[in-house]
Amino acid sequence: MKKWLGVGMLLLTAIIWGLAFVAQRVGMDYVEPFTFNFSRYVVGAVVLLPFVIFNQAKKKTTTKKNIKLTIIGGIVCGVLLCVATSLQQFGIADTEAAGKSGFLTALYIIIVPIIGMFVGKKSKPLIWVCVALATVGLYLICIKEGFSVAIGDIFLVGCALVFSIHIMVIDYVSPKIDGVLLSCMQFAVAGVISFVCALLFEKVSAINIFKAWIPVLYCGALSCGVAYTFQIIGQKYVEPTKASLIMCLEAAFATLGGWLILHEVMTLKELIGCIVVFAAIILAQFTAVKKKEND
Repeated sequence: MKKWLGVGMLLLTAIIWGLAFVAQRVGMDYVEPFTFNFSRYVVGAVVLLPFVIFNQAKKKTTTKKNIKLTIIGGIVCGVLLCVATSLQQFGIADTEAAGKSGFLTALYIIIVPIIGMFVGKKSKPLIWVCVALATVGLYLICIKEGFSVAIGDIFLVGCALVFSIHIMVIDYVSPKIDGVLLSCMQFAVAGVISFVCALLFEKVSAINIFKAWIPVLYCGALSCGVAYTFQIIGQKYVEPTKASLIMCLEAAFATLGGWLILHEVMTLKELIGCIVVFAAIILAQFTAVKKKEND
């Protein structure tokens, strides 16, 4: 039962992240990358703070080991999250198509199982088939004619690599500590780093931040506060390769969101790509989970 709860949370994460690509592009019309990230992380941390206080008040005891792991996990995840999303923002700013950005970011579906091979989390052959299918589907959804490599593409590939490491770190720490507290801490760390970088490299304007309040609020409250927390909790019950497969649906939902909200035309190729990705996710759920689960 908890496995399917985790799958559901990761699916909601993918939906929210997919729609966030639109919000991120709109936000960049008003503020620069570090300023945008700082703003949304502040919102994300503030949204989660009441839940953190409530959860901690219910707990009678907290061991020193848990406190230490939470602090270390929060710092590491915060640094990784800051680096990944900063690379993503710079990549989105330099990449014309949001779909292409989504495809390159979702390359973590390939990187995660490769990293897993080196840390003792080997995947079954069927999982690799699912990864290959999802990759093909994402390509059909996102890549247009005349694929070329630009500096923005390099940023987004780097983003996918750092996100992959972030997924593996969460897989290690999330079963051991409070997921909401970890999520809040990583936003606080990422927010402080982004704020320092914004002061050093950008012109921070409160007026421009206010102009971008809708994308900042969406990416802060939903993409950060809800989705990243769901990722942490969901990964308690879903192995990292499967989790990356489910979350890669963000590219499919980005395309669907453009069709439904922005009235963009979905081609037959993109529709086939969505079907292929969904098929890969469903197929992955029929494989045995390596790590111990509490069903």
